[in-house]
This record gives sequence, C-alpha cells and structure tokens, in this order.
Amino acid sequence: MMIWCSRHPELRLRGRPAGRPVPRRGGVRGPRAPANEGRVTPTLAFQPSLFDGAPTGFDRSYSALERLHLDSTSWIDWARGWVRGSDALFAQVIASRPWGERTRWMYDRRVVEPRLTAPWSLGSGAPLEPAVLDEIRVSLSARYGVLLDSAGFNLYRDGRDSVAWHADRIVKEIEHPIIALVSLGEPRKLLLRPRGGGRSVAFLLGRGDLLVCGGTTHRAWEHCVPKVARAGPRISVAYRHGLDPRAYAGKRSV
Repeated sequence: MMIWCSRHPELRLRGRPAGRPVPRRGGVRGPRAPANEGRVTPTLAFQPSLFDGAPTGFDRSYSALERLHLDSTSWIDWARGWVRGSDALFAQVIASRPWGERTRWMYDRRVVEPRLTAPWSLGSGAPLEPAVLDEIRVSLSARYGVLLDSAGFNLYRDGRDSVAWHADRIVKEIEHPIIALVSLGEPRKLLLRPRGGGRSVAFLLGRGDLLVCGGTTHRAWEHCVPKVARAGPRISVAYRHGLDPRAYAGKRSV
C-alpha cells in the first residue's frame, strides 16, 4: 500500500522487504536499482513532526551543547534539536543522495548490510548537498579544530535496519579523532560501550540532534544501532577526518 506524505510529497512512502543474503548466480534477488545506475530508491514510512516546520538551519552558537564524560579521557558533546527544520532536510537528503546497498562477508557467505549508505568526501570534488550540510561541516571543523573531510550518510529505514557493535576506522596517527553525528528523521537509539564489552550508554537521536565524540571515545569505546520491533526512518550523517581507506575493505555495492 502506498502512503502519501503531504508535507514532503517528494518521498515515496511504503513498506520494504527485509534484508536478505546475496544469492549465488542464478538465484532470485529482491528489488534493486538498474545495474547502470547503482542506486536504490528508498521506500519509507515517515511521519513528520508537527513542531519542526522552521526554515532549515542550525545553532551556530552551540548554546545548547552539553558535555558528558564517558570516562576520564572520553567525552561526548550532545545538543538536542540542533538542526532546525530537520524534517525538510530529511526529505531533501532522501531525494538527493545516491543511496546504495553494501555487502560484507558474514561467516561463510556475503550478506547485504541492513541499511542504505551514501558516502561523500572532500577529495571527490563533488559538492556536499544540500548546501546546509556543508555549512554544518565547516562550522564543526572550526569549532573542533579539525578538517572534517568526509561525510557518511546512513539510512535506517525501519526497526529491522541496524549496525552491529563496531568502532570507526580512523588512521592511527590521529590520537584523538573527532566524529560528529547529525541525526534526521525519527529518533533511534545509539548505544556506546567500552571496547570488548561492558555496560552501555544509550542516546536517543533524531529530529536534528547533534552528537560529537572526542577524546579517546573512538579508541576506547564502540557503538551500535540495535534492531527494534518498531521504528520510523532515521538518517545519520557522520562527519569524520582521517577515515582509514581500509574501513570499506571487503565491502561491495550491489
């Protein structure tokens, strides 16, 4: 059944099939983009907020930013609703990014990752669009004293999409990497825990929230977005610097 979103008619809203293994040659695949395009058109069930109709922008003063210490050397900066008009930005990002599915090895077979992705890097020469996302990148770079030169877009379509416990791969020469996450769409839990296990800390992120990880957070902690029984779509925009090229080793687009 097709559902129409009157506030953002550019979205096609309906259910989608669950994630699936990549079949062997001759097997049957689910829907996918034409081979010459390499894209996937997201189909979503998104309910815009009644309270987020402001023009798109963000708090350049960082006045609502809170710093939380995970341990003596790891910290999180967190600002709720940092991006204004985030639902409109969500719709623009859905429509403008070249979404794709990636596969990776799991045990003895290659499986499709249960989320859609769309990477961007400064070195590509392509503009980061919509333009407000580049304004955010420049502002965050200035505040934290680093050049955030890449942005990874991750789309979690519903509660079945997820990412397992991991730590982002940043080149080892960067002792204290800064990674900034801007979350758009429906709130979803991000969990952090000490590497190797331990008690987790939960952040409910969406609707324009900003979360910045610094200190030794990405050296000493790992994170995940767990599956849940019910969730609306969420986009995580991850601004990074010094991303290790091996981070995508063994992964392929389908």
